[in-house]
Amino acid sequence: MTTNWIEIGLLEDIPREGARLIRTPSGCIAVFRTAGDEVHALDDRCPHKGGPLSQGIVHGTSVTCPLHNWVFDLSTGLAQGADEGQVATYPVRVREGVLQIAAGKLAAER
Repeated sequence: MTTNWIEIGLLEDIPREGARLIRTPSGCIAVFRTAGDEVHALDDRCPHKGGPLSQGIVHGTSVTCPLHNWVFDLSTGLAQGADEGQVATYPVRVREGVLQIAAGKLAAER
């Protein structure tokens, strides 16, 4: 099966250890850039109290929710430490500086 990719912006639009929000008809997705230029995409909603993960603190390969400090692995979406839960992840890639997200996954998850 061929993956269809949707362009969502430029890598340089996201600061290192920062995030950007993309809005879809089904909800919001946070796209994160690590200090090492890895890019990850997660649901923008913390499962604990609905905090906006796109406004969280990126550190290493994790993001900390701005509301109650839950930490999520950017690769798996799994809560770290004593917290339990998971947020959906989305395939994302960079091609010649352009960010792309897998269109099929967006439809399947929603």
